Amino acid sequence: MTKMDAFKGDKAVFLPKRTFKDTLTIGSGNERIDLYYFGAGHTNGDAMVYFPALRVLQTGDLFARKDAPRIDRANGGSGVAYPQTLSKAVATVKNVDVVVPGHSPLMKWSDLQEYQRYTADLLNDVQTARRAGKTADAAAASIKTDKYKGYTSEGLKLAVQAIYDELSATPSR
Repeated sequence: MTKMDAFKGDKAVFLPKRTFKDTLTIGSGNERIDLYYFGAGHTNGDAMVYFPALRVLQTGDLFARKDAPRIDRANGGSGVAYPQTLSKAVATVKNVDVVVPGHSPLMKWSDLQEYQRYTADLLNDVQTARRAGKTADAAAASIKTDKYKGYTSEGLKLAVQAIYDELSATPSR
């Protein structure tokens, strides 16, 4: 954040005073809040916020809506790491009833679990299309998300392009 123009000059006062690497707990008892960082996804700095007493998890843009993920590569986002990042969240955080996505109504824990599978399937489909020599546009047009009920495809083309760009930038992938 210190490199971002939004926090330069007099706006530096908005920079966090306290940071964390993987987890941070603030408060205790019913006032406890757990912060988690599981890895790159939307960006390389997305945190999830868990309120254990309420059994509520706020996912931010790591799970914004039932659509292809928004991958902000300029800020470290990774479509390749996305499924693994969500998998770590699903394996680590327990006792969640309500999920607060970044940009849609409240959801259930099972919705986050499904979204993890969706991102894994999306990555697999993109890698398969790329190996077959398809362009990003052709890959996006060929990917079917029918098995995920209630999902839109508004962000699919952008997500596929971001994953293609990431795979192209990393020769071993």
